[in-house]
Amino acid sequence: MSLVGIVNSDPFIESRIRKEFAKWSSDTMSLHFATSGDRIREVINFDLPEIVILNLTDPQLDFSTVFEQIHEDIWLHNFGIVCLFDKNLMNEDKAAETLKNFNALAFIDYTRIEANLIRYIQVIEANQQIIFQYDLADKLSGLITGSFVLENDLTLIPVYTALGLAALFQHGFINSENKINLQLVLQELLINAVEHGNCAISFEEKSDYLEMGGNISDLVAEKCINPSVAAKRVNFEWEIRPAGTRFTIRDEGNGFDVMAYKERYKLNPDMLHGRGILLARSLVKKLAYNKKGNLVSISIDHDGSSLRDSPQGFSGEEVIFPEPGDIIFKEGEDSDFLYYISSGTYAASLGGTPVGTIVPGDIFMGEMAFLLNNKRTVTVTALTKGKLIKVSRKSFINVVRGYPHYGIFLSKLLARKLARANRENARLRVI
Repeated sequence: MSLVGIVNSDPFIESRIRKEFAKWSSDTMSLHFATSGDRIREVINFDLPEIVILNLTDPQLDFSTVFEQIHEDIWLHNFGIVCLFDKNLMNEDKAAETLKNFNALAFIDYTRIEANLIRYIQVIEANQQIIFQYDLADKLSGLITGSFVLENDLTLIPVYTALGLAALFQHGFINSENKINLQLVLQELLINAVEHGNCAISFEEKSDYLEMGGNISDLVAEKCINPSVAAKRVNFEWEIRPAGTRFTIRDEGNGFDVMAYKERYKLNPDMLHGRGILLARSLVKKLAYNKKGNLVSISIDHDGSSLRDSPQGFSGEEVIFPEPGDIIFKEGEDSDFLYYISSGTYAASLGGTPVGTIVPGDIFMGEMAFLLNNKRTVTVTALTKGKLIKVSRKSFINVVRGYPHYGIFLSKLLARKLARANRENARLRVI
């Protein structure tokens, strides 16, 4: 069951949220409402929700305090945020800027709660394993893969792109500024795939429609009245490795002349649309279309500039800065310390054989042997420069006493790892 934390003090907004969830009649969601500072801290730190619905323009709540608290322990707050806002007080760009350092997945102004809230929550719940990336990484190669199959619905594209970037951001591979820019690029390319690819909306047709004040989502809906158009899908895939990421977008249309598209924009840079490809070329390492023009791939290098802050309770612990090739600990050693991973990529080996890759998204390394008082089962070596917080057993116990929610999170993290191991064992037995 997914736990949804709802940070809001407005009774009218609460009633609308409850009404929408009641319509859905989902037995997979548990709603926990937080209307004041103490209750917000309780829900965020002790309930540890998978999704948080945040009423960002609630005048009764001090969000600066809320954000400060979350940021202090952002390593354990891996929830996805759905942001509600009053468009008369704040636009979506401002809301996105306010939440740029957090895992914001969707933005809904008050007038769209009934239309979009449950649709967005359903997409997030169906893909919540992406928010908790520990289940997705191929530990041997350090590879994280994912994919979506999108219908021709423009309103859901921002949610899918945010989910597609969640792993990059949570693992510390990109910073908040690059996350926003990359999301814009992916949104533009996905919109192109729906409009020009699957729906075969021509440049001229879209221009005329926009100049008449039309909403492009309505034009897409008109095209999808045709069952053959409605049946087409967009495939959105990604491969994340320690050094870089590749995204691929494929539609089921007839393709287009990419060079002609680019030249048209050069001749008329003030046109109402058509900026997606040029925006992408300016922000990513590599952009390439297939010959047909219905598949585009973009590649980025990880900026390496995103460091996780030390958890509040560990701020006084020893900090080490490994260089490539440095051994963090060896197989068979006593497990006197666990390590919080602030940055860097690390290789685990058993008897000299590679068995996995460890990145900041794994939160800790060496915690299993540490907690069970066992010898180290693997050797861990730094592949890149990094930063680690070295925590002794005594310090860890004192930290959990002072910050009991750390213990709850660690228990949840270990439970997920155990569940993953059980699934893998079951799979091997079947094979």
